[in-house]
Amino acid sequence: MDTTAAIFAVAVFVPVAASLAAILLKPWPRLQTALGAGGAITGAAAGLYCAVRALFLPAPETWNSPWSMPLGSLSMSMDALSALFLIPLFVLFGLGALYAVEYLRPVPRERNAAIPWFYYNTLGVSMALVVVAANGLLFLVAWEIMSLSSFACVLHNHEEEGSREAAWIYLIATHIGAAFLLIFFLVAGAGVGSLDFASIAHHAFSPALRGLLFAIGLAGFGSKAGFVPFHVWLPKAHPAAPSHVSALMSGIMIKMGIYGILRSITLLGHVQAWWGFSLIAIGSVSGILGVLLALGQHDLKRLLAYHSVENVGIIALGLGAGVLGVSYGIPQLAFLGFCGGLLHVVNHAFFKGLLFLGAGSVIHATGTADIDALGGVIRKMPLTAAGFLAGSVAICGLPPLNGFVSEFLVYAAAIKGIGAHNGPVFAICALSIASLALIGGLAVACFTKAFGTVFLGEPRTAAAAHGEAGPWMVIPLFVLAAFCGIIGLAFWKLVPVFAQPVCILTSLPKADIVSELSTFAPSLRGIAIGCVLFLACTGAVYLLRKGLLHKRTVGASPTWDCGYTVPGPRMQYTASSFAQPIVLFFRHVLGPVQTKHMPASTFPKGWSFRSHVPDLLLDNVYTPVFRLAGGMLSKLRWLQGGKTQAYVLYIAMTLIALLVWNFVWPR
Repeated sequence: MDTTAAIFAVAVFVPVAASLAAILLKPWPRLQTALGAGGAITGAAAGLYCAVRALFLPAPETWNSPWSMPLGSLSMSMDALSALFLIPLFVLFGLGALYAVEYLRPVPRERNAAIPWFYYNTLGVSMALVVVAANGLLFLVAWEIMSLSSFACVLHNHEEEGSREAAWIYLIATHIGAAFLLIFFLVAGAGVGSLDFASIAHHAFSPALRGLLFAIGLAGFGSKAGFVPFHVWLPKAHPAAPSHVSALMSGIMIKMGIYGILRSITLLGHVQAWWGFSLIAIGSVSGILGVLLALGQHDLKRLLAYHSVENVGIIALGLGAGVLGVSYGIPQLAFLGFCGGLLHVVNHAFFKGLLFLGAGSVIHATGTADIDALGGVIRKMPLTAAGFLAGSVAICGLPPLNGFVSEFLVYAAAIKGIGAHNGPVFAICALSIASLALIGGLAVACFTKAFGTVFLGEPRTAAAAHGEAGPWMVIPLFVLAAFCGIIGLAFWKLVPVFAQPVCILTSLPKADIVSELSTFAPSLRGIAIGCVLFLACTGAVYLLRKGLLHKRTVGASPTWDCGYTVPGPRMQYTASSFAQPIVLFFRHVLGPVQTKHMPASTFPKGWSFRSHVPDLLLDNVYTPVFRLAGGMLSKLRWLQGGKTQAYVLYIAMTLIALLVWNFVWPR
């Protein structure tokens, strides 16, 4: 075993081993926390070292070992594409563990404090194994471990009915996707005789079979990524899970679906144009519907969950442009599309992790995720507010932070496509530009609502009057905010980092990719410098004003208040009232539900108004199907009678059926 393999083994085994050891130390919860967090941080540091090293190597590092399972060997590989997903994974995994040290306190006495650490650490390790797996069977095993550990994390507050429902919906959704992936690898491996990725990649599939495999993979991986219409588990799972788990699931786990799509492209080869058209169409629908549904939410974490749907839509727009560039032989379109999509994968991990951790700090301090119950939190939690504001600017795609750069590259790819003198490419790239513009405008409106209602104004309830989070919860916010700033301000220095993964996806020379991406450096540098100067001028004006007023008495007086002599917190804008004009404009898409109680008397004593934006796909399609399936499957409960003899009989019958199959249809 070489040095890199040994270090990666530390990244995989130490977090799980430490959390398993912690389970045995129930009388000492602080020691359990130290072991769980220490194991995660140690594993994250080791894995980060391996990923950064692999990102700059010209060839992938591979580790093979024979095993008794059929169709290939125990094979793992780490190339630049894997490394690009592993870097944000290990960064967020380690920072989430640091955050959880304080977030998970206090632990009720009847609970084992190490259990949440075991599931969290297993989730992080299993995602790393998904990314480095180079055999279909190993990939599916790691995928299943990832799904089950994340299910257990969602079920953290299992005593609450909402958490149990969210976990159940997530479990169904993730296994529907896994069923598609099982079919994908069985069909791909049937003609090859092996599930090793290297063998599949060298096999010449027919165009029809290649297209069928891509469609199956898109359904399976797309359900994990959260593409519409497979997104319904996200708004259920994220509010139920602890916030550091939500950050890891939204920032990284849904990207396992994106990674799977990209890896399947490299395995199938000879991309077809309709793959790109499909990705752009799915990205447009997911991005627009995701941000519209986010606008109508009152739960802070549910709002952020729908923004995950929006951002995977933006990623799909970039990847679709890259696929079209490869298919039609338009190098600039391929470079920019794939680079914009991959950069947004990294960017979204950082700013969405930042937002979920910031939201978790607010919820941990106030005890509520209801946006309309908060207000004025910035006075009590200024550091958390600063971190959340940085994440809000980044996710809205505003300069000078990282979200702007990746969306800028996706815009640039679409503009290149429009100028390619190809009718279908022109039309779909024009759709990309229109979708991105609409998504960006709606995202600004949504986070203006979220930040303004939660952090500004006056406290609407007593829940909003709490102090700042502790240092273990604040430090990860500022580290992630720093990553958002560094990428946004100095992306042109990172061009070679993204060139190697793009080279894997396009099979084009790395020098050409670096040269093409570098042409945008002056524009990005100029925008970054302009934003920094603007912020510096704003800060100078603030300091000048503060200095001029230093020795003067500054008074406060009430503003005009429509005849009210005693203004109150209820007179402020709420999240519902702020978003109502936009929600009503898109009412035919969103189907908002409004409840009013407005007495007709001249001097009414009380009135109320409440609005709700349902997820029509979840309520009208998935929920009835889930109920029907649950009712049908409940009739098979007699199979689980609790008798060991019956279970042995089932196994024997399965083995006999497989032997008969092999005898009738021998290989």
